[in-house]
Amino acid sequence: MKFLTKACFGMLLAASAMSTPAFAQEEEASGPFSLNGGIAVTSDYRFRGVSLSNEKVAVQPTLTVSHESGFYAGVWGSSLPDSPAYGKFELDVYGGFATEIASGTKVDLGVTYYTYPGSDDGGAPTDYFEGIGKISHTLGPVGATATVAYAPKQNSLGDDDNIYLNLGLAAGIPDTPVTLTASAGYSDGSLALVSADSNYIDWALGASFAAGPLTFSVQYIDTDVKKTGIKAVDTLYDPTVVFTLGASF
Repeated sequence: MKFLTKACFGMLLAASAMSTPAFAQEEEASGPFSLNGGIAVTSDYRFRGVSLSNEKVAVQPTLTVSHESGFYAGVWGSSLPDSPAYGKFELDVYGGFATEIASGTKVDLGVTYYTYPGSDDGGAPTDYFEGIGKISHTLGPVGATATVAYAPKQNSLGDDDNIYLNLGLAAGIPDTPVTLTASAGYSDGSLALVSADSNYIDWALGASFAAGPLTFSVQYIDTDVKKTGIKAVDTLYDPTVVFTLGASF
C-alpha cells in the first residue's frame, strides 16, 4: 500500500522555470535548446492531497531541457523521510512534447518515471511510470488546465492500474504579482490505496506571489478520505496549509 507506507494532486508548487539573463544569453548562443531550473523548499510535500514527507519540510530541485520543436526532458526531485522502501529521495525523470494547437490553447503529452534511489525493501519494486496528458487554455489573466494521468499495471503498483483526473484554475490579479489558484482531482486505482475503496477526491485553494526569480506560495489542501482512527495515518491526508518558497535559475 504505497500511500500508507510512504506517509502520493494537491498542487505541488515549486520554483517557476524562468531563465536568468545569463541563461538567456546561453540559449541564444546554443540555438534551438533552452535550459531552465529551480529549487523550492516546501513545508509539506503533498502529492494529490496526501503527505509524502510525513508533514515535514522537503527540498525540491528541478531541471528541464527544452527544444524549440516542443520536445522536452527533465528531472524533478524531493527529499523524503528515510525509509527502507523509499530511501531519502524521490527522483522523477520526465519527457514529452508540448505545443500550441490554437491561440491560447496548448497540449502537453509526456511520461514520468518515479524512482527512489537508495531504497532497500527486500527487493520489492517501488519505481513506476505514468503517462500524463494536459490541455490548457489561457484567456487574459485566467488560465485553466485539465490533466489526465494514467499508470498501467506494474509490479510496484500491486499489478493494478491507476487513473488521476484534475482540473486546475489560475487567475492573475491585474497590476500585481499575485496569482490565485484552485484545483480539484480524482484518484482511482492502485495509487489511491489511502482510501478504503481505492478512490478519493482532493482539492486545493491557494495564492502565489512572484518577485523576480523568487515565488512564494500558500495553499489550503484537503481530501475526502475517511478517517481510519489511526492518527499516524489520518494526519497524512488531514486538511493543511502548505507554504512553499521557490527560486528559478
